[in-house]
Formats: sequence, C-alpha cells, structure tokens
Amino acid sequence: MEIENKIQELRRKRELANLSGGEKRIAEQHEKGKLTARERIRFLVDPDSFEEFDMFVTHECTNFGMENSKILGDGVVTGCATIGGRMVYIFSQDFTVFGGSLSKTYAEKICKIMDMAMKVGAPVIGLNDSGGARIQEGVDALAGYAEIFWRNVQASGVIPQISAILGPCAGGAVYSPAITDFVVMDKKNSYMFVTGPKVVKTVLNETITTEDLGGARIHASKSGVAQFMTENEEETLTLIRKLVGFLPSNNMEDAPRIPCSDPVDRSCDNLVALIPDNPNKPYDIYDVIKSIVDDADFLEVSKQFAQNIVVGYGRLNGHTIGIVANQPKVLAGVLDINASVKASRFVRFCDAFNIPLLVLEDVPGFLPGSNQEHNGIIRHGAKLLYAFAEATVPKVTVILRKAYGGAYCVMNSRHMRADMVYAWPSAEIAVMGPQGAVEVIFRKDVKEAANPTQVLKQKEEEYREKFANPYNAAAKGFVDDVIEPANTRFRLIRAFEMLATKKESNPPRKHGNIPL
Repeated sequence: MEIENKIQELRRKRELANLSGGEKRIAEQHEKGKLTARERIRFLVDPDSFEEFDMFVTHECTNFGMENSKILGDGVVTGCATIGGRMVYIFSQDFTVFGGSLSKTYAEKICKIMDMAMKVGAPVIGLNDSGGARIQEGVDALAGYAEIFWRNVQASGVIPQISAILGPCAGGAVYSPAITDFVVMDKKNSYMFVTGPKVVKTVLNETITTEDLGGARIHASKSGVAQFMTENEEETLTLIRKLVGFLPSNNMEDAPRIPCSDPVDRSCDNLVALIPDNPNKPYDIYDVIKSIVDDADFLEVSKQFAQNIVVGYGRLNGHTIGIVANQPKVLAGVLDINASVKASRFVRFCDAFNIPLLVLEDVPGFLPGSNQEHNGIIRHGAKLLYAFAEATVPKVTVILRKAYGGAYCVMNSRHMRADMVYAWPSAEIAVMGPQGAVEVIFRKDVKEAANPTQVLKQKEEEYREKFANPYNAAAKGFVDDVIEPANTRFRLIRAFEMLATKKESNPPRKHGNIPL
C-alpha cells in the first residue's frame, strides 16, 4: 500500500535526522567527552517525555555551495519535556552539524519554543554548544541572534531561563546566556568570550589560553558570569534538574511545595554556641544555613564568586526560600563590589519569581580602600539597597552578630521594609564597632589619660554594653523579637507562614532606574 511506503519514508527521515551530522562526527563528539544534543536532552528530562519540534527543518542558504549541504534539523534540537513532572521548553545545540553554528532557520526554531514557553508559562533551558554565527549566512545569522536576544529580554522576570554551556560560546552568542537567569558551565569543555585568544593577541599583543580567557573557572570565580561550575556534562544536567525543582514555572505561580519530613519545631541546638565570644573571631555561615533548612539541603548559587556573601535556595517546611547570608569566614563578611552585585541579582530574581527572602546578617560594613571606591562601590552597593527596597516578596532578616553602619541599612533592615526582623542575643547593631566608635567619641579623653590603653578598653566595654546589643533597636521596634538561636528554624517557618498571603506593590511606573 502507498501509505505504508510513506510511513517507511517518514521513518527513514527520522532516522536520518537522529543521526545529525553523521556517525563520524558523533564519534568525535564522544571522543571529546561530550554527549550529543539529543543525548543531553534524554539525560536531563523525565524518561520518554521529550516532544521534538521542527525535526525536518533545513537551512535556506545558497551561498558558498551551502545549497548542496543540508542536514535535517539544521544544527539545533528543540521541543518540550517534563522535569519532575513539570513542563519545560528546551533547545540543544548540535555541534555535529556545521559546528553548531547558527543560521536563520536555526534561530527561528529557538524563537518558536521561546514564544511557546511564554504563552504557556514554562521555563526555557538552553544547552549551548556552538561555533557561533554561520558565516555563510552573513547578516541573516546576526538577525537570528538578535531575535533570540529580544526574546530573552521579554522573558526576563516572566519565566525562568537557564543556560548550560557545554562547549564553545563566543562572540555575539555569549549575550543570550548572559541575559538568562542562570549560567552553568562544564569545567571540561566549555568556554565563553566576546573575542577569542587570537583576536586578543592581534589587537593587544597579549598571549592567553582559551581556559584563562573564558573558561568555567574564570567565569565562576572572577567575572561572575557563571552561577554554577560543574565537573562534567552529567553533573551539569543533574544540577539543572535540581535547580528547576526549587523554582516556579513562571512569575504568576509559587515554587512547588515538597513534602517535608524534617520537624517544623526541630531545635537547632548546634547554633547555641556557634557565635564566638571574641567578636573578631569568624565562624562558618554554612553551619547556620544547613541547620535551619529542611534536611540540610541547600543549593548555593555563585559559590566560587564573592565568597564573602552566600546566596542560594533552601526550603522551610517544604517551601522554597532564597537565602542571602554574610560569610564571616571570608573578609569578615564585609560587603564589597562583587558581593553587592552577586546578592542584588539574586534578590531581584527571587522577587520576580515570588520566592520569599531570608537574610542572615553578620556584616561589619563595606570594604574600604581606593580600589573599591574607584571601581564604584557606592554605585554597586546601592544596587543591593535598591534590590531589597524594591522587593515585595516576604522578607525576613535574622541579625546573628554584627550589623554596622550603612551595611545594616542595606542588608534588608526594617527601614528597607523587611517584614520581620529577628536578632540573636549576640547581635550588635550600631553605627560602627566599639573600638572605632570609642576612638572617635573619646579621642580627647584617651589622649589626655595617664593610661590611654586602659581608658580605651574601659570605654570600649561601656560602649559595647550600651550599644553593641539588640535591645536598643528592639526598644525602637526596629527588631521585632530577640530569639534563642536554637529556636531559629521554628520561628522562621512560623514567620513565613504568617507572611504567605502578603500583598504589596510598588508605585506605578514603566521601570525604576537601578544604578547599573
């Protein structure tokens, strides 16, 4: 029968499409330790859930003999699937087809799934492995990139966008991942840069390796472009599955609640003696975070970048929360340029996607020095202030120890409209630390004293007793309650449950003007 022949022809074309650039190029991909585009999707999504679109699309280029070289799918696999039972849209660039280079039709495939994701309110995940724009197509390829960029911007704050870098990503191609919410880089094979080592050498006479210019380590620890760095592709894809589980599908929904077996009223006894008696001695903020969240499960974001502040996702009684915490073990937990930028971006994402914010505060101030001032600590520090002030999600702060000066204001203080502010008995809320304050206030007394060291120490103790505690702020209503460290988990769960129906909106405007 004729229909059977047609079905056979369909099956043949599907097999051809699944071969992508051919067995030889697939083998080369595997030799590099890389999965193919479809293998990546199968690893990432729920079994048998992937629905592929536009498998039979080919390019329309007739330049440089390209009309004689057409491959079904044209270098990118697109479609939808489920992760943990929830819908996502995916594009996976195929390096076996023209080095994954982007054509007009390739871009149209990506744009189609982005448009669909916006319509249905589902995340977009991009698996990037591409040599960039297809040179043979000229401005058509550039126009394709620009169309994707435009959609990235329109989707920002509406649906989560996640980019995995699993190979090269260079030139204009880097800007699409940069606009997305999360960038995950595979340490083995990925790199990102606007101009490569050869151009750098030609223009600046600077010799630098691909890895040192734009490898995963550089972008995870120095530039902050990558929020996650992984050891290999499998770890990358596993991490994306976990990340999606913490996030809502869109800005009109809440993150999914996970059944919780960790007792709500579990006492955090390890926190009682955590804060050292010596205010200059550090402790590890991870001990606090992992003690209070469900089952010690914490997904840190930008772990290698600006380690003096810790941001990431945990759950309280099954509900996702975003955590921003100063890290006393690194630079005493001060705020600097990188920490401010890292935290402000995280806060704004959480606010856009209805994720409540928990701030764990132990901050002695902003990092001093000409390097910070000349590079714009005022402007960058203001970003964090702006982000917290702008955020309308439930916001709870726990002051663990130091809350000094302008940094106290910036770190989600009551004056930035924190909904609840708690303090441990060890909290010190003041304009500055006792030593600095005494040197300013009692400069003359100390100078004229017979024993300046003794007077200085005495005045320090007096200042500490009077100001370096949470009770002055509590007396003014700036701190809602001073709580026992062991009760922190229970009090936070109760606070967020109380705030679950919070409704707040900012003044009508096109958008604010955050100090970029």
